[in-house]
Formats: sequence, C-alpha cells, structure tokens
Amino acid sequence: MELKRLSPSIFFATLAAVLAFALSAAALDANKDGWFHTGDGIRTKSVAFINVKVYAIGHDMKALPASKSKQAVIDADVDKRITWKMLRDVDHEKIVNALKEAYAMNGYNDGGKIGQAMSAFKGELKENSYVTISYDSASKNTTFSVGGSTATVPGVDFMKGTWSIWFGKIDQPSLGDAMISRW
Repeated sequence: MELKRLSPSIFFATLAAVLAFALSAAALDANKDGWFHTGDGIRTKSVAFINVKVYAIGHDMKALPASKSKQAVIDADVDKRITWKMLRDVDHEKIVNALKEAYAMNGYNDGGKIGQAMSAFKGELKENSYVTISYDSASKNTTFSVGGSTATVPGVDFMKGTWSIWFGKIDQPSLGDAMISRW
C-alpha cells in the first residue's frame, strides 16, 4: 500500500504508534555497561511545613522484571543497585535511624543484618557524598558503600527488605514510582 493512499488520520495514527514503540523500546535499552537505568528521584523530608531535598537517588538493574511494578523490582533476584547523592549534610544518627525505621515499616526486622549494613555509615553524610547499595545475585549479597566504608550482608531476604525501603511502604510513594519511571 502506498502512503499517499492512506487517509491522514490512519497515517498519523500509524506514525504515532511507530514513534511510541520506538521511544518505549529506547527506554528499555541497557547502557553500554549492561545496566538498565530504571529511573531517578529526589528524597524529600518535611520540616516545619516545607519539603527539604535530602538526596538525589537513582536505580539500575542488570535485567528487568517481566512486569513493571515496584513489587516486581523488590522481588527481582538480579544484580541491581541504588545510588544516592546527598543534597545536604545529614548526621550519622538521622540517616541510620531513618533506614532502621524504614526497615521496620516494611516488616523487615532482622536486627543483626540491619546492624551489619548500618556499620557502613561511619559519620555525617556530607553534601555531594555518595551512597551505593548493590545486590549481587550470584552471591546473594547486598553491599552498602558509604565513602570508603563498606558492609556486605548475605541473603535474598535482606535484599528484599532493603529494596522495600524505596519500593515498598514509604512516606513518599512517588519516589519509588520515579525510580522506575524510565521503563
């Protein structure tokens, strides 16, 4: 069929469908290092009726789950990582307590594993510093890297508990949505 014989509405509908498919396929392409960057967000905290930006956060996976959902990301036993950049100084106790509260909110209560992970946080997190949390599916280990300090915790249960902090119950549900918004 020649294009000139298509009605304008069919032509534009077909063109829109092709472009939409091309754009969605591009969002699913892995980076040259093999990671899929699923999205980014900003963690905010309400302080005296204003929202304060705490950190910018991004999420990557080596393989995407069959369905696009926050629960699928939590459950995915694939290499994945969360990286955040501090947008302000936050003291050690505040960040550790916030993470412990988030584990509890999501029903994860293995204090030994949580304490082991929190040992990576040695002091105040300064503006522009980075935290990386990575899961290695082959070894079933989750590693927290904070500055020059690391802590590695075994178990799929711990990985799921950790990913639930951002993709499970959270006081800022839109953050998890933003972290999977690219696919």
